[in-house]
Amino acid sequence: MGPRIKLLPDNISNQIAAGEVIQRPSSVVKELLENAVDAGAKNIQLIIKDAGKTLIQVIDDGSGIVSEDLNLAFVRHATSKIRKTADLYTLNTKGFRGEALASIAAISNVEAYTRTSKDEVSHYLKIEGGRITEQKLSIQPKGTSILIKNLFFNVPARRNFLRSDTVELKHIIDEFHRVSLAHPDINFLFFNNGNELFHLSIKEIRKRICSIFGTKWDNYLIPISETTSLTTLDGFIVKPEFSKKTRGHQFFFVNNRYIKSSFLHHAVNSAFEGLLRTGYHPGYFLYLTVDPKSIDINIHPTKTEIKFEEEQSIYSILRAAVKHSLGIFQVTPTLDFNLDKSFEIPYSLHQKKPSFPTIEVDSSFNPFLNTSVVSKKQKEKSWSSESLNKKIYSNSNDNNNSELIDVPKNKRVFQLFLKYIVCPLQSSMVIIHQGRAHQRVLYERFLSSITSKKSLSQQLLFPLEIKLNAKQINEYQEVKDIIESLGFKIKQKKESIFIIEGCPENFPQSKIEELIESILSNDYNEKIKENFSQADKIAKILAKKLSIKTGKTLESEELHSLLDDFFGCKETRVSPFNKPIFITLEKSQIEHRLN
Repeated sequence: MGPRIKLLPDNISNQIAAGEVIQRPSSVVKELLENAVDAGAKNIQLIIKDAGKTLIQVIDDGSGIVSEDLNLAFVRHATSKIRKTADLYTLNTKGFRGEALASIAAISNVEAYTRTSKDEVSHYLKIEGGRITEQKLSIQPKGTSILIKNLFFNVPARRNFLRSDTVELKHIIDEFHRVSLAHPDINFLFFNNGNELFHLSIKEIRKRICSIFGTKWDNYLIPISETTSLTTLDGFIVKPEFSKKTRGHQFFFVNNRYIKSSFLHHAVNSAFEGLLRTGYHPGYFLYLTVDPKSIDINIHPTKTEIKFEEEQSIYSILRAAVKHSLGIFQVTPTLDFNLDKSFEIPYSLHQKKPSFPTIEVDSSFNPFLNTSVVSKKQKEKSWSSESLNKKIYSNSNDNNNSELIDVPKNKRVFQLFLKYIVCPLQSSMVIIHQGRAHQRVLYERFLSSITSKKSLSQQLLFPLEIKLNAKQINEYQEVKDIIESLGFKIKQKKESIFIIEGCPENFPQSKIEELIESILSNDYNEKIKENFSQADKIAKILAKKLSIKTGKTLESEELHSLLDDFFGCKETRVSPFNKPIFITLEKSQIEHRLN
C-alpha cells in the first residue's frame, strides 16, 4: 500500500506558498512597498543591505496596524482588503490575498513596529521562520516599520539560486521604479548599504520620470491624454529617435497598479510602426484608469497580470491615442530605418604615406564672398573621424594565430551592396561582412587595452559634466577600473554628478557622454550571460557601437587596411557576437552552379 495522505504542517505549506509569491529579494520589496501605499503613507523609506539578502526594511507614516491585528497580519489569508467575493471586483488596493506577509515570515526573520494614530505607544513583534518569538511595547512614530532579515535562511536551495548582489540590486531598483512611478504623490527615500540612491519628493509624473532617469528625459517625452467612456489615458511616450534596444523604459499602469501586458504593448508598438529602427523598442509611461468592475486582477500571485472586460476597445483606444500624439508633435517616418545612425567612422591606413601635393582650381571661387570659414559642423566631423582613427586603427596586432588568407595589394578588392567586401583570389572568392570584421578588430583591441592597462589618455580642455541615475552609478562602481583602463579619467563631483577630465587619445569629445551611457545602460548588450567578464561585455558594447555600418562607402586603401587588420586578429571566423564573418566560394563551386 502506498503512503497515506496527510495534511501538511503550516510551516511547510507556508514555505511552498512563499515559493510562488517570493522569488527573490525584489519580490519582498514589491510587497512591502505596496502595503505601505495601501496604508495611505505619504512618506516611504526603503533600506537595503547586501542587495536585500541581509536586510530589507520599509518604513512608512501610514495608518499603522491595530495592535489586536498585528499577529493576524502574518497569518495566511488574513487581510483587511476584502470581506466577500464581490470585493474582488471592486479593488482599489495593491494587495488583497493575505499571502505576502505570511510567505515572507515563513522564509526569513521578521521584526515589525507599528502604531496607529489612536495609540500612545507602538507595538513590536518578532517572528523567526514563521513562529512568533517576541512581543512588546515600543516607542516609535505613527506608521509601520518592517524589517526582513536573512531572507531564505531556512531554504538554502532557494538562497543558493540568488544571483550576484549587482543583479539582485537591479531587480530591486526596477521594483522601486514601478511603485514610485505609480505614485508620484508620495515621497520616497531609498538607501543601499548606507548610501542614498533615490530621494523622490512629491511631483507631477513628468518631473518624477526625470528625477528617476535624469533631467535630459524632459526632452524625450511626448504627452498623451485621452478620455472615453471606458477609460482615461494619461502619460507620456518617448520620441522615436530616443528609443532603445532594451525594454527598460516601458511602463503600463492600470488604476495605479504596474502591469505587464503583451496585448497592450502590441497596441503601442503598432502605433510606432515605421518610426523605429530595426531592433529598437518604443518607450512609454502610460496610465490607464478604468472601472475596477471591468478588470480582473486575481490571475497571478504577483498581481502583475490583468484581464479587461473590453480588451479590444482598450487596444483600439490606446493605439489611436498614441498615433494622435505622434501626429500632433509632428513625428513622421524618416528614410532608411535599417541604417544604424551610430558613429560614421571611415577606416584609415595604419600609416598614411605622404603624397605629392596637388593643385585644384575651384571654379566657383568668388573673392568678394566670405568662403574662407569652414562650417563648424564640417570641421568637427572631419576632426572626429580622423582623430578617432588614430586611436582605434593604429598599432596593428602582431599576433596572427588565425588561418591566413593573403589578399595581394594589386588584387581588385571591392564593396558589394555597401555591406560586404569581395576579395577575388587565385582559385576562390572571399566575401566578408565589413561590419562584423570591424567589430572583431575593435573587440580584440579594446580587450587588449583593458588587459594591458596601457591605453593613452588625453586631458580635456573643457571637462565634461554628466549626471547618472542610481542604476548607472551602481553599474559604474562595478566597471570603474575597466573604464579607466580604456583611458577615461572620471571623478565624482556630487552624489549623481561626475566630471570627465580625460578620455582615450583622440576620441571625439562630442560622443564621450554617449559612449559612457552605452557602457552603463547596456543598450548594445545582447543579454550577455553573467559568467562573461565585465571587460568582455564592455569590449563588445564599444565594438558594436563604433564599428562600420552598412551603407558606409570605403575607399580602396581603407578596404585593404581593414582586411590587413582583420586577418591579423586571433579569431577570424566569427564576430564577438558569434556570427559568421566571411564565406569562401571556390572556383569549382561557381563553375558547378553555372554548368
